[in-house]
Amino acid sequence: MGAENNVLELSNITKTFPGVKALDKVNFKLKKGTVHVLCGENGAGKSTLMKIIDGVYKQDEGDILINGQKVSIKDPLDAKKHGIAMIFQELSYVPDMTLEENLWLGNWPRKGPGIDWKYIRTYTTELLKKEGLPYQPDVKLRSLSVSDIQMLEILKAVSNDAQIIIMDEPTSAITNKEVDKLFAKIEELKARGASIIYISHKMDEIFRIADEITIFRDGRSIITANAKDITVDQVVEYMVNRKIENQYPKVETKVGKELLRVEHLTRNGVFQDVSFHLHGGEIVGFAGLMGAGRTETMRAIFGLDPYDSGSIFINQKQVTIKNVRQSIQNGIAMLTEDRRRSGIIPILSVRENTTLASLERIFTGGRLHPREEQKLVAESCEKMHVKTANYETPIQTLSGGNQQKVIFAKWLLCNPDVLIADEPTRGIDVGAKREIYNLMNQFALDGKGIIMISSELPELIGVCDRIYVMCEGHISGMLTRDQFSQEAIMQLAIAVHRNEEELAQ
Repeated sequence: MGAENNVLELSNITKTFPGVKALDKVNFKLKKGTVHVLCGENGAGKSTLMKIIDGVYKQDEGDILINGQKVSIKDPLDAKKHGIAMIFQELSYVPDMTLEENLWLGNWPRKGPGIDWKYIRTYTTELLKKEGLPYQPDVKLRSLSVSDIQMLEILKAVSNDAQIIIMDEPTSAITNKEVDKLFAKIEELKARGASIIYISHKMDEIFRIADEITIFRDGRSIITANAKDITVDQVVEYMVNRKIENQYPKVETKVGKELLRVEHLTRNGVFQDVSFHLHGGEIVGFAGLMGAGRTETMRAIFGLDPYDSGSIFINQKQVTIKNVRQSIQNGIAMLTEDRRRSGIIPILSVRENTTLASLERIFTGGRLHPREEQKLVAESCEKMHVKTANYETPIQTLSGGNQQKVIFAKWLLCNPDVLIADEPTRGIDVGAKREIYNLMNQFALDGKGIIMISSELPELIGVCDRIYVMCEGHISGMLTRDQFSQEAIMQLAIAVHRNEEELAQ
């Protein structure tokens, strides 16, 4: 394909933030009607480059050409006029607005002096029906799951008939069935001549849909290749500039005393009769299909949501947990699945986010002790290998992986005995994932316990000592390491469905 087939060209794009050169003379070309996948570790510059294309950031140097014409993209609305749409890794929506309001936000159709609400309702209803999405236009997004909102973000992007669609980790929070639906949509968009830039850390996805792959490292584009001419191992090696010998490092630990026991925990209509235990030195996984009740159960244990009946025991002593403060006081911490919504406070600094859950350690006698705070933050963030210009940097400017490391640092400062990690490696590159696994291993070696929720079965199999599987709000089984396999987990994950089918026969 010649230059005339390049719908987008970037030439020598450079972007510097205080103390950090995020992009260094990056060149990139997107061909019409293709999927171009970007790979690279968190902080390599992928998302920064996409935000420049979308008008969120302005490049310091370099040119942007669309269909061969040099353009200046002032802001996201200007990008939309140029036929560009972006689906961010961190979902952007207004929780207390309805689906239709979020869909049309910033682009309201007018009828006379007011908004044409009748057109909005009619168009939104038809669009939802056309895309096969089972939502009502007037539902508030606060009541929907991360998976639901992710699908609606994709709907919002494609509904504008954009010709350049940027997808930043679009499958990080959706089911395999929804992934298949998304990939079918991508093929449909390609057939219409649209071009997709797709950022992902999931190698199986990359090689399912990529026409071309560009690999980023340290703010530079290292190599661009046809997908059929490069292997998974080569992609990983280019990303990290070294070979990853063992993707899931696992250490042998001594199983200690019982730290947590849950008996018959129930929240009516959400999860029922959930019982399990966790010992020191263990990493215990929770598997299941989307909606199985894993996250909801852990939120109740952590005091984020109420439960109707059942018992929670910490160190063999029954406790009552009605809120997060009580949970922390009892030695439980939780990394939630949506770091943007409930893991960080975006406008606060790295320092403030790190010490947010352990302020009693830096406040004595009614006053803040800045030196003690700086010492704690430096120790925690260095241990977590957080990449940031300084600790006063707003956390929202960090990559997703580095934000996740700050959240880890925040909870480890609380010195918990039990750490609940809900999708802890979602949207994180292979190098950062290994760092997270090593930190979890060290946590277990210190005699503490981890509950890990993950939708990635190889991850659970690679790092866990035992795995509980949930199906439709129940625990359908528990597996030990000698019983681990993806087939065994999936059989338990669909156990309720299978039993219903057998009874019907």
